[in-house]
Amino acid sequence: MGYAGVRGGQEAIAAAERLIRRDRFGGSSRWLELDQITARLGLAVDRVMGEAGLWAPERAARAIRQSRGDLLEAAQLLRAHRSTLPRLAYGSPVPAAALRPVRRIAPAHRNPPGGQVLGATDDYTPRILDLTDEDTARATAPPPRRPATAGAPVTAPDPTLRPAALPPAGLLADRRDPTDPDPFDITRAPARPGAPRSARLTSMARAETGSLTHLWYTVTRAPHNDQPEIPLELRRGHLPLRVEHPFTGSPVTVAGVRVTEARTVRSTDRPRPDGSRFDIGYGLCLGDNEAKALAMAGLDLLVHRDGATDRLEQNVLTALDGPEASGYLEHLKLPHYVDFRSTIDRIRAVRAAAEGKRP
Repeated sequence: MGYAGVRGGQEAIAAAERLIRRDRFGGSSRWLELDQITARLGLAVDRVMGEAGLWAPERAARAIRQSRGDLLEAAQLLRAHRSTLPRLAYGSPVPAAALRPVRRIAPAHRNPPGGQVLGATDDYTPRILDLTDEDTARATAPPPRRPATAGAPVTAPDPTLRPAALPPAGLLADRRDPTDPDPFDITRAPARPGAPRSARLTSMARAETGSLTHLWYTVTRAPHNDQPEIPLELRRGHLPLRVEHPFTGSPVTVAGVRVTEARTVRSTDRPRPDGSRFDIGYGLCLGDNEAKALAMAGLDLLVHRDGATDRLEQNVLTALDGPEASGYLEHLKLPHYVDFRSTIDRIRAVRAAAEGKRP
């Protein structure tokens, strides 16, 4: 449906598309290569892949370039592309201990087994804009790294960097649910309140990062949640992707995917269901996205534990999807003159009735 007042019809739409293409690929700068986006804007690429639910760095870079840096639009483009791909196989379950970390911190422990591994982080650097001139920055830049590939083999994890236990043993609540043996596939069926935990975790893994963080912050700062959660462990690294071999039936590692994993606990001042243990939340998302993993773990814990947030599950399942929310917002720019005219007619009828006149 087009605007009746727009001149040219299809010609105007084609002209609008040409203007977009000029903004996307025009200008005086050099052509923006895909490897520049994946290498220099890695966090943006990871965020788009996570919100689209597809691990494809080059495709994500194309989406970012096509959307002119609009990460919500890029996630929408990549998710639409994902819907066209055939489903060849299902991944086999992989234990968290199989993750080979490049960064691992345990805020709840002073000296966790294997020690703290800071890795690449800006947690301890001041948030100051670097105003070094371009020539000096180029001259002092470190040499480029060898690009990582999604299909690179994953070596065995370091046994000293296994997920930290909470001493003494037995203080963590068991969150396993025998009625939820297989992950809920939110791409095949909509997740609604009352869905299993796997549906919540999957929905949050694909959620828009800013919306997820905002919801977690709003709920966790509420007066009835005066006891904050404590991150038990935060890890970032490569997780093997394993599928069942079509002939032998044995699991085979076919790729390694970068993920961020977080586990968080909440104190027992408001125990539910067991006051003798810590409640625990879990988060795991694609790529390097520590804020998302931590907020995801916090919301997982809050939905499970706090009776004052009964509507929280509904928000987690239905209100955090970036492409869905962005699509609804974008549709407002389409023609609505019929609805608007109908509303005007109703308002006039109400006013006429209130004045004692016939509409």
